[in-house]
Amino acid sequence: MKLWVLALLPSAALAEPAVPVFLADTGGISAAYEGDYYFMVGGGPAVFDCSGDRKPDLYVPGGAAAGSLWVNESPVGGAFAFGRATSGAELADVTGAYPLDIDGDGVLDLVLLRLGQTQLMRGLGGCRFEAANDLWRFKAPEDWTTAFAATFESGADWPTLAFGAYIDREASTFPWGTCTENLLYRGAAGRFDEALPLAPSYCALSMLFTDWNGSGLPSLRVSNDREYYKGGQEQMWHLEPGAPPRLWTEDEGWARLRIWGMGIASADVTGDGVPDYFLTSMADNKLQVLKDPAAGVPIYLDVAGKRGVTAHRPYVGGDVRPSTAWHAEFGDVNNDGLADLYVVKGNVAEMPDFAWLDPNNLLLQGADGAFQEVGDRAGVASMKVGRGGAVADFNLDGALDLVAVNRWEAVEIWRQEAALGSFVQVALHLPGANRDAIGAVLEVRRGDRVERREVTVGGGHAGGQLGWRHIGLADAQAVDVRVIWPGGVAGDWLTLEAGGFYDVTPEAATEWRP
Repeated sequence: MKLWVLALLPSAALAEPAVPVFLADTGGISAAYEGDYYFMVGGGPAVFDCSGDRKPDLYVPGGAAAGSLWVNESPVGGAFAFGRATSGAELADVTGAYPLDIDGDGVLDLVLLRLGQTQLMRGLGGCRFEAANDLWRFKAPEDWTTAFAATFESGADWPTLAFGAYIDREASTFPWGTCTENLLYRGAAGRFDEALPLAPSYCALSMLFTDWNGSGLPSLRVSNDREYYKGGQEQMWHLEPGAPPRLWTEDEGWARLRIWGMGIASADVTGDGVPDYFLTSMADNKLQVLKDPAAGVPIYLDVAGKRGVTAHRPYVGGDVRPSTAWHAEFGDVNNDGLADLYVVKGNVAEMPDFAWLDPNNLLLQGADGAFQEVGDRAGVASMKVGRGGAVADFNLDGALDLVAVNRWEAVEIWRQEAALGSFVQVALHLPGANRDAIGAVLEVRRGDRVERREVTVGGGHAGGQLGWRHIGLADAQAVDVRVIWPGGVAGDWLTLEAGGFYDVTPEAATEWRP
């Protein structure tokens, strides 16, 4: 009953969420995600600071073309400006990209998923990278790699990496049922061990290490594309230090779910202290909430219909056929203290049973917990063939901006015209190997409600980000935050004043001024 108390309030007593206004502003970025059959999936960008000025830069996978890194030269609060870098990461056949400080040197590295051998790129500083597979003894197979997630297991001095693969390109049979094996790499002492299989594998398009029940021990969620697997389902893997990964089973409460799984977004939408998950698909998007957080059993309820986030068909443009959703990401785009949802959409190619005019979604959460579509009113209802995306504040004005990577057409970026409410932004820092505190939980206290945000690398659709973590405050002048650091040690509650950017360590919070 706790989940629905707000929904029972009279609707007339609840204010409509404020609709942000976005302006198309690519800042000079001209990249596109190119290629035919082998690039029908993927296209996720990496958002991270490679130049050291704390502004998010953007790596765009090129698919069959070369990938490109764009350095953010935008003035604070101003129009966007990006310059193309000569980075060393201009590889072709890249299907997606994620930032991660693999070697713990304080400089972010890049994981480039590829059609062929996935490439780990060591960050050298100044937006320059070098190939590091040999250096780190990472043995990548020649797969069609389409999903990624990373974590630091308890006591580890090197990350654990999970890779999801798509169809076996060498199979001579019809592609259905020929999914390539997913792999888990555990690292130690500057190198990666031999890969462990995550079998059975069912053509993964998204992965996420997530502490789904607040136990302090993450599991690995995998979202699979049922277009090609046989007998498969969505998956979650136990990850216990030193033990081989093993599947959560139906005997343990895991319910069989079969969708065209393409992307995973997570946030504590319900405020019950554990993550909720939005799963993108073809006309069957899910918003999963844990049925009983106290039970520790992975039984989920789909509340997409009740919350108004089915997003199952176009809302403008006249095409009423089912939608095809790819990247999804939560973010408080109107700074009212509630998580909103951005979804990038686009037909696989020319599938006649699915919409060809399929606008991206921007779904604002209201005070009653329900979402309403505002993509057309906000100016982001693109009809291009979208794939990857991102929600980030590129000019550090406190207003979140949106990115869509499109197939065969240029990247679209929408700059939010002005922040609608107050905000704070937080960056977490740890000494040692896990510099960005992957696996930490950022708690945000608003009155008697505590929202918990996981610090993760993975999810989305083939792309992700590291950097500032944005918190909308509505009209509040300050907010209380606390960090549960990896390993479970809780920091002190910190009161952060609105409008500030804060570097948070286990010892203190220090304001940084753009």
